[in-house]
Amino acid sequence: MTHPTSFQHPFYIDGEWTTFAGAPRSPVFNPSLGEVLGELPLGGAAEVDSAVRAAHAAFPAWADTPAVERARVMFKYRTLIEQHFDEIARLICREHGKTYAEARGDLFRGYEVVELACAAPTLLTGELLPNIARGIDGELARHPLGVCAGITPFNFPAMIPLWMFPLALVCGNTFVLKPSERVPLTAIRLTQLLAEAGLPKGVFNLVHGGRDAVDALLKHPLVKAVSFVGSTPVARHVYTTGTAHGKRVQANGGAKNYVVVMPDADIGKTVEGIMNAAFGCAGERCMAGASMLTVGDRGGKLLPELVKAAQALTVGRTDVEKQPGMGAVITAAHRDRVRSLVDEGERAGARVVADGRSVKVTDAPNGFYLGATIVEDVRTEMKLAQEEVFGPVLNVLHMSDLDQAIALANQSSFGNGAAIFTRSGAAAREFKHRVSAGMIGINVGVPAPMSMFPFSGWNESFFGDLHMQGRAGVMFYTQPKVTTSRWFIDGEGDIWRK
Repeated sequence: MTHPTSFQHPFYIDGEWTTFAGAPRSPVFNPSLGEVLGELPLGGAAEVDSAVRAAHAAFPAWADTPAVERARVMFKYRTLIEQHFDEIARLICREHGKTYAEARGDLFRGYEVVELACAAPTLLTGELLPNIARGIDGELARHPLGVCAGITPFNFPAMIPLWMFPLALVCGNTFVLKPSERVPLTAIRLTQLLAEAGLPKGVFNLVHGGRDAVDALLKHPLVKAVSFVGSTPVARHVYTTGTAHGKRVQANGGAKNYVVVMPDADIGKTVEGIMNAAFGCAGERCMAGASMLTVGDRGGKLLPELVKAAQALTVGRTDVEKQPGMGAVITAAHRDRVRSLVDEGERAGARVVADGRSVKVTDAPNGFYLGATIVEDVRTEMKLAQEEVFGPVLNVLHMSDLDQAIALANQSSFGNGAAIFTRSGAAAREFKHRVSAGMIGINVGVPAPMSMFPFSGWNESFFGDLHMQGRAGVMFYTQPKVTTSRWFIDGEGDIWRK
């Protein structure tokens, strides 16, 4: 098979790489340099329809393929990802701006879901209870839904698509992926390897596009389920539109995650954890620790160390061999938005104690860079405290006690993650029971679960019932069928007669 070159043939439909004449184009940047890598053709309703119909036609044969054979495709896919791991990680660096270590982490967390999918025969086992009544047996089996769709964001080009399609496919569904148009290279490469693993034509399809493509997937009558990750306003739109058109939907939205630092927290370990939580992936992740709540006098001891570490964090190009501590953000417009939120907070009285707004990278003057920024004396009414910044900015608020910290965290409309740094088991237990978030870290700054557990955001961080990953993911991509059976023996009387 001929692989697509750059963006010449970026659509994968019914086992063929193709493009569409006259399609509008969107620039794809290298954020490290601020330069255009190429122009990506964007599809709309017609292209989505072609992909969905190919997936629909492939569904009956794939659904009838034994689970062990579907799992074997995932075993081959796992091996291919291993063999091309460095190459894919460097693609992520190039089109996203993550550091090489972060890109490897992005891919590895998705790779873990592929490993989970290899266990399809075990994940898909049903239930049987003989003699639910005299001579009658009850049985539950899980069946695939049909055509499933995935709509993914720019911030994790490998991990988030891999949250979706490996489990959907091993459950017997067919799939249409629409990745972010800002990071198409990783999705294209993952698709090439999936085809190389032996997946039959039509079972997996790749389309690119903007809102028109999203809405076409949400409204298409042959699409049975939609998985989405992105901002809360778009997640709400995906959920309401998809469910209004009869689809099963799981939609992960944005977040404003709080990290509580207790008076007994270990300073060194806490600084390390918060640096990763706040500034890892340049803050462009829904599990970022965006607000630090210090309890008691810990802020006075911790903050100077944190400021020192933030000021020492190097920023630079990630598309080269020598790696910085942090890379660029995704676009110039996003960089400017993050800057404006810090500017607005400062005008309203917040103090910028580590300022990365004017960071310069000498060998990449046009790159989309921000340095690590820490803002103290943030008040809850500020946009900086309320909105998801999605950049390398840490808010600092000082609390009198744990009760006040939990109350403040619970005022947020979001509910993705929350973390506490402490040596006190009593404080940790109180926090994890009372804080309103679906993923909790105890001395863990980024409490994103591994593949066997669900990614379980709450409140306006998630719309739907069944989360991604783990058994929840398998349940989302399957539907139960219950059979009640009775068999008669010749000459047998009434089975109810005692």
